[in-house]
Amino acid sequence: MEMATSVIEHKETRKNTATFKNTSEKKTKISVHNLNLFYGEKQALFDVSINIKEKEVTALIGPSGCGKSTFLRTLNRMNDLIDGVNINGKIVIDGEDIYDSNDVIKLRTKVGMVFQKPNLFPMSIFDNVAYGPRMQGIKNRAELNRIVEESLRGAAIWDEVKDRLKSSALGLSGGQQQRVCIARAIAMKPDVILMDEPTSALDPISTLKVEELIAAMKNNFTIVIVTHNMQQAARVSDKTAFFLNGEIIEFDETSKIFSMPSDQRTEDYVTGRFG
Repeated sequence: MEMATSVIEHKETRKNTATFKNTSEKKTKISVHNLNLFYGEKQALFDVSINIKEKEVTALIGPSGCGKSTFLRTLNRMNDLIDGVNINGKIVIDGEDIYDSNDVIKLRTKVGMVFQKPNLFPMSIFDNVAYGPRMQGIKNRAELNRIVEESLRGAAIWDEVKDRLKSSALGLSGGQQQRVCIARAIAMKPDVILMDEPTSALDPISTLKVEELIAAMKNNFTIVIVTHNMQQAARVSDKTAFFLNGEIIEFDETSKIFSMPSDQRTEDYVTGRFG
């Protein structure tokens, strides 16, 4: 379902001037319409609407507590796991409203997730990457070998670990662990990969490797990344959405967000005046 190019109207109680521009011919992969989310009585997201194009990197930026990670987690229904959460609105991925579907396992096969800190299982590198395919019923060793190698190559870490696949993944450096987590997501052959501050716990060299990996991965995946690092958003993303107090204030080409934003609040944030 395609959302028309629009400017969200001012409201009496909350002013939202987010501008959405259809500047790409690429297919819309994720379409979000009037999404609201409540933790009990507290509303965390307000009428969020956005179109995310396929095979692009979309960065979500904004100060702490603005709703960007909460929004990211709605895209694979992780907020469903929290008691007292109420969600209304639509999230359409490839034409299917994911909140009308009861097949969460299928959704999480299509939408992979990489977290802020590496969350590897206490098992070998091989078994970490092969875990998902095995859960899908793949038992053939040759097929698993192929998937593991392809996934580790896709995460740009094969050459570093190919001689130690039977060793514990927990013995790797933080940056290597994060790339194995990315390989584990790739192994499920998702269409979308969500990244929640994937480099915030890494050193600058490891951060650069992950950023280079993201740039390469967008040829095959739609990527949505939450980051507090303005320079990182500018380096890796095609589009950027600025969140503030649970609303999208502005969504546009990354180059425009950082050079000529339409909203003063966006300019104040990206230039460091607050946040």
